[in-house]
Amino acid sequence: MERYERIMKELFTRHPSFQAIGKEAYHPGLEGMLVMDGLMGHPHRRYRCIHVAGTNGKGSVCHMLAASLAAQGYKVGLYTSPHLLDFRERIRVISFEGGLPAESGSPYRMIDKEAVLAFCDKWQGDYDRLGLSFFEITTLMAFDWFARCGVDYAVIETGLGGRMDSTNIIQPELSIITSIGLDHCDILGNTLAEIAFEKAGIIKTRVPVVIGEGGPEINPVFEKKVLYTNLSEPCFGGDRTQIMNLLHYAEKEPALDLVDHPSDGLGDAFERLLGEMDLPGAYQRTNLRTVLCALRILAETPDQVGGDALVSGDGQCPAPTLRYALTHAAALTGLRGRWERLQKSPEVIGDIGHNAHGLRWNFATLQKELDKGRRVWIVYGSVSDKDVAAAVALLPAGADLILSAANNPRALRPEKIWELLTPERFRSCRIAPTVAEAVERVLADAAPEDLVYIGGSSYLVAEALQKFEK
Repeated sequence: MERYERIMKELFTRHPSFQAIGKEAYHPGLEGMLVMDGLMGHPHRRYRCIHVAGTNGKGSVCHMLAASLAAQGYKVGLYTSPHLLDFRERIRVISFEGGLPAESGSPYRMIDKEAVLAFCDKWQGDYDRLGLSFFEITTLMAFDWFARCGVDYAVIETGLGGRMDSTNIIQPELSIITSIGLDHCDILGNTLAEIAFEKAGIIKTRVPVVIGEGGPEINPVFEKKVLYTNLSEPCFGGDRTQIMNLLHYAEKEPALDLVDHPSDGLGDAFERLLGEMDLPGAYQRTNLRTVLCALRILAETPDQVGGDALVSGDGQCPAPTLRYALTHAAALTGLRGRWERLQKSPEVIGDIGHNAHGLRWNFATLQKELDKGRRVWIVYGSVSDKDVAAAVALLPAGADLILSAANNPRALRPEKIWELLTPERFRSCRIAPTVAEAVERVLADAAPEDLVYIGGSSYLVAEALQKFEK
């Protein structure tokens, strides 16, 4: 559609995205969003929202939650970023209205091009006048489309931070903070506590909050935020114990009604569920635990979201439809780039983990493969505003390394990454100027039994996906 392509080009050029130019596209503050939201009639108030922030794990948690809610009969909006292949990936609706996917086809639908055009036609004069950013515009587009689709729930992922993020105009049913790591330090702060403060900005009055991965430096930040936000609420009467019951640490929760041995917290049923998921990767353990905690809390809300569907009759494992949703979340929602197998022989894995906090899981998994005697190839690239030195230090010794760069203004030239390396740590170390050339080289050199990992940047993975799909 020629007109759609023109409008999208205009959005990306007149309203630059963080994906393209970095922090210059970041608009802190909610003033413009609040004005525009008022002009639009507050569309996000027509459905219930779940708000998800965090350094890593947001996307996986959002998609698992959306699939789980859809499995319980709800029509669910899903707003995430960035996209990998198609802008419309950011805005989806998931519904099992026609029955299980095996019976009715894929349950997710991306926003259609006509809806994008209709939104821009109607509101361009207003968002131009207010000087809104690309992310602010697309956030409002998502809120509007979800309302038009009549969703029951919307799972909303923050773009950057939380306190001043464009999505933070909503009043959610539940807030989730997946993890805290040192990322976007030039915007969010230079310590874990400072970054936690920004993420904790999504915590709202009387709203339960789930912390996926806590820690001694960040837990006090969350506890103070929950306490101070609710101390003056008449319904609590200043009762601090009652207020703190709003705060849930997923890693400290009991069996979540979904494991065999409640005393353990992680029993055989949890391990089986984890092993069956189509979102593999060691880091999904924390994400699954976070989702199960969130589902339990939602099941305890007055309208019994989830309710009896949450567990089977014996209370030990998920009901069949919910289990299907959790184990097929990527397929049901169209999630890409999370330890995704792009080819079987040699096995090629693509993962968008892009900072040291997230990459440590991936590189540890690759190191285990190396320790087993398997040859591992890594195509690695990064953007210039990351702590690349910290990520490079985690690269597994003994791997064959190919450095490359995505076709993106923020991409760090591979020669700069080379300067941070000790090449002797690796079996081989080379540079490929483009992602396409890096993929061609590694596929030409890798044996059928080898493992190839592509990652370090979502933009690099996106270009690799394009290459494999062609």
